[in-house]
Amino acid sequence: MRFCAQIVCLILLACIMLMSCSGYEKIKRSNDVNYKLSMANKYFDKKDYYRAREMYEALMPVMKGTKNFEPMYYKYAMACFSTKDYNSSSYHFKNYTNSFPNSPNVDEADFLHAYSIYKMSPKITVMQSNTEKALEVLQTFVNNNPNSKHVDEANKYIAEAQAKLEEKAAIAAKLYYNINQYRSATVVYKNLQTDYPASTKMDEYQYMIVKANYKFAQASIKEKQEERYVNVLSAYQELVDNYPKSPFIKEAEKYFTLASTNIKKLKK
Repeated sequence: MRFCAQIVCLILLACIMLMSCSGYEKIKRSNDVNYKLSMANKYFDKKDYYRAREMYEALMPVMKGTKNFEPMYYKYAMACFSTKDYNSSSYHFKNYTNSFPNSPNVDEADFLHAYSIYKMSPKITVMQSNTEKALEVLQTFVNNNPNSKHVDEANKYIAEAQAKLEEKAAIAAKLYYNINQYRSATVVYKNLQTDYPASTKMDEYQYMIVKANYKFAQASIKEKQEERYVNVLSAYQELVDNYPKSPFIKEAEKYFTLASTNIKKLKK
């Protein structure tokens, strides 16, 4: 009996789904534009964004230029965003703000344009061009809309994007160091200090500059070693002067001592 009841339930569910689908297809085939728009809005309100988006898309050519186009287009962009098609939503939100600059939805659309790009930011292991673009558009949003209710949220994503880009650069610097490309490692660590002055890892980057300079001097031809060991001393002094409480000072002191000893040997 229980098995039969389950079969009946499955059949009823299939029938309901079939009726629902056939109803949707009937709406799509309708030539009544106002009816289709009304149903698209109902799908949108019910958070059935895939159907709402498809219906708005079909209505786009006939609605353009009418009084209903602006609110419909905004909902269409929202449907793109809600279905996680961030490439489309970033484009349509930007187009919306350009097309309807006086709309009360402009602030929201402008933010969601930037946020859509941020949502396309990839994993740390791949190229970060979308993260860089997101950082740029989010900062532009904050600069242009200082009183927006989304400023705090935008600043949060700016900080996250900066942290991601910093981490990516730090990984590259460490990779250069690990494959014995010490000069390149030094350049990238210095760039990290310049690009992210508020970083909590500034002293660590300076310590790595000390190490990379020492390794670079050590691997150099004899004629170049003395001046390069001097760079180790300078890098160490910068660490001590700028970050006197750094936990890396004690370890960096070893390289300072080794470099000083090697300079004395070279001078003899």
